Amino acid sequence: MRTENGLKRAIENGETVFGAAAATFSPTVIETLGYRGFDYVWLDFEHSGPSPYDATVFEELTRAAEVADIELLVRLPKPEPPLVRKVLDAGVRTILLPRIETAEQLQQGVEAAYFGYDGEVGDRGVGVGRAGEWAGYVDSYVQNEDDEILVGTMIENQRAVENLDEILSVPNLGFAFVGPADMEMSLSGGDPSKKSPDELSAAIDKTLQACLDADMPIGRIRNSVSEAQDAIDSGYQILRIGGDISAMKATLGSRLDELR
Repeated sequence: MRTENGLKRAIENGETVFGAAAATFSPTVIETLGYRGFDYVWLDFEHSGPSPYDATVFEELTRAAEVADIELLVRLPKPEPPLVRKVLDAGVRTILLPRIETAEQLQQGVEAAYFGYDGEVGDRGVGVGRAGEWAGYVDSYVQNEDDEILVGTMIENQRAVENLDEILSVPNLGFAFVGPADMEMSLSGGDPSKKSPDELSAAIDKTLQACLDADMPIGRIRNSVSEAQDAIDSGYQILRIGGDISAMKATLGSRLDELR
């Protein structure tokens, strides 16, 4: 079983990393993206897919990632400590916590990912799971696991933007990821008629600058080469540049339209 988190190493080395979503949650898609050279696969358990509370869901997904030397980036449905522990024990090493509004809320989720946290005992328990090669308590596993865990946070609402400095100061936070759609909804008070592109742009720019000032890697979704390159030039280090469903629709759909 692979134990090193290649995505974390790349980010720490200052590299720009590229990922794609697998909305089908297919091990075959994960393998294909890995063989194609992507750094990570985005698995969104917040909005779709099977239940992340079922640890067996991750068995084939993590095996496929290991075979193709690609990391899974798992967005959880909520920053719940028991869920964080369960997903990590299943073999996932990079998680993304959504719906964060305050540093206190975020810290609970981050601390649950570590055996040792900020000089104290962390909130991750020792148990039998795939991440520990089904061996339960193993000294070398516990000692090494904390070095391979990568936890990110979504910045996707007005309160998170207002609390950016405190959020980015949470110990062991590994990266931030901008969520423009939910951020725009939050800024409009939930009323689509009150959406303001300028206000959204200002909030995103504020988030980017705060991350750059805090030396915090930041990511966002950019679905064209020109958009992705502009994002890289602006300082974004983690890019999601498409997904399996959108690729099938664009590629096969355009061929079908042309032939018909």
